[in-house]
Amino acid sequence: MVTVLRWPQDEVTYRSAAPSSLIYPDEAPHHLALVRRSTLSGTDTFRLFIGRQPTPAYGHWLDVDAALGQQGVESTKWTREGVRVRFPEGHEVFVPARAFLYGR
Repeated sequence: MVTVLRWPQDEVTYRSAAPSSLIYPDEAPHHLALVRRSTLSGTDTFRLFIGRQPTPAYGHWLDVDAALGQQGVESTKWTREGVRVRFPEGHEVFVPARAFLYGR
C-alpha cells in the first residue's frame, strides 16, 4: 500500500477590503480573506481572516464549515459595525468590528 501525503498549503480563495471611505476607530485599513488549507491527509479546511494587512497573518481568524468554504464567498458588506460575509447558499456570517479592530 502506498500513501501519498501533501505538504500543508494555504491558498487565498477570496479577498475583500473595507472601502477607503469607511474609517474605523483604529484608523487602519482592513482586509478579509477566505483561506483554504490543504492538509497532509488531503482534506481541506477553511478559515476567514480579517486584519490590517492584505496577507493573512496576524488578525482575527474564524473557522468556516468546509461545505461553505468550498462554495466560496458571494459577497461582503463592510459597515461601521463590522463585516457581513454572504455565501452562495444564503448563509451569512457577521463579524463585529470590535473583533478585528486594533490589530486583533
